[in-house]
Amino acid sequence: MDVGIGLRERVGRWDDLSRWERSELGKELRWRGLSYGEIMDLIPVKKSTLATWCREVDLTQDQIEAIRDRRAPLPGIPRDTNWKRREEIALIRQIAREQVPELLGDTFWIAGLIMYWAEGAKTRNFVSMANTDPRVLRLFVRWICTYVDPTAQFSLHLHLHEGNDEAAARRYWRGETELEHANFHKTFIKPKGTGHRKNHLQHGICTVKV
Repeated sequence: MDVGIGLRERVGRWDDLSRWERSELGKELRWRGLSYGEIMDLIPVKKSTLATWCREVDLTQDQIEAIRDRRAPLPGIPRDTNWKRREEIALIRQIAREQVPELLGDTFWIAGLIMYWAEGAKTRNFVSMANTDPRVLRLFVRWICTYVDPTAQFSLHLHLHEGNDEAAARRYWRGETELEHANFHKTFIKPKGTGHRKNHLQHGICTVKV
């Protein structure tokens, strides 16, 4: 959809715009009758932020119908709703291919990668490592700070058995992981009689999450 030369020039200067100018640009694009998806194709903004900017912008019925017509899939062809995610994955893979030749000579990177692949949690929004061995968790923390984010903020989560000293366990894991200022999530305490384990670990299992 054509939004005019003036708006396109402002879109091109996005990085130089102030926060107020960005919100005004988002609202003007909405006033032109663009859907949130179409606006996000033009400017890098989250849908929740865009919705806040445009909460007082009311589209006309003609604009609503026009959006429906533009976004309607062709007969017999399902709408592709995952193309942005595929592009993100393709970019990640491209960057990885470029970095791997150099990283393959780094034994610390390989050690941490293998450890995470074997023991780490594979989720979309965070990475974490659970273990009873503090050496493993220290390596995980250093690996994250070296290769992922040197300013990463970590949190801790304990899995204890009933009867464990939670305060002592927290002190132990804070010291052993060298994360003295990390916050703890609510501790999971496994009640008696729910498993066959006889040797209850004194300090339980610790999960480091970033």
